[in-house]
Amino acid sequence: MPKILNELLSLSHTLGNPQHPWAILGEGNTSARLSADTFLVKASGSELRTLTEAHLSEVQFAPLLDVLSSNRPYADADIKALLTGASLTPALPSVETLLHAFLLGLPDVNFVGHTHPVSINGLTCSARGWSALQAGGRLFPDEIVVCGPAPCCVPYTDPGLWLARALRDAIEFHQQAHGVTPKTIYLQNHGFIALGKSAREVQAVTQMADKAAQILLHALACGTPTYLTPEQVARIYQRPDEHHRQKALGL
Repeated sequence: MPKILNELLSLSHTLGNPQHPWAILGEGNTSARLSADTFLVKASGSELRTLTEAHLSEVQFAPLLDVLSSNRPYADADIKALLTGASLTPALPSVETLLHAFLLGLPDVNFVGHTHPVSINGLTCSARGWSALQAGGRLFPDEIVVCGPAPCCVPYTDPGLWLARALRDAIEFHQQAHGVTPKTIYLQNHGFIALGKSAREVQAVTQMADKAAQILLHALACGTPTYLTPEQVARIYQRPDEHHRQKALGL
């Protein structure tokens, strides 16, 4: 646990660093898988930039996944009681803990970083920007190398249980369409989620997604973005030398 704990704290501090316009005050949350049974997640009301072990909750997967898989509605008080009961530590888990429970159960996902980058929300909060993200295109090779072949987009949904269910459905559709789990998830009028095998990968995906969003904003300002073709994306994604670069970057 100490290694995972330290990696999660370091990731949280990086994502909440004021030098990066990714999350301020109590925005965003992070998580890491501890075992098949439990995971760590940022506690409600804490800040990424100053996160400590006391600001983390160790939470059980099973009760959260049971609720997520059902179709019944739950009141806010019910969800709070669920999170409190599933936590093995005093700190109350973030309202987005259900979302983290699902994501950490995906193949090769050991860390999750949810942020609200200014560049990305400039797109998710705009009708034209959201349409550009939904187009699903990649703009340049390094975006493919770090962020994968295509993004996953989730229409605005009330944070908490409903968002977790909507995200689950969007990812399952993405997996069927592309054959892989997305590394980048865009939440309309809300923010961004990066998935990774390691804390380093979550950080790298967030950095590259921020750069890609800035480029897309400039492209939209100049006219119509020119996306790489599906064939070009597939070529970059499958190239052996790019796989070598991924390993060298710790992705």
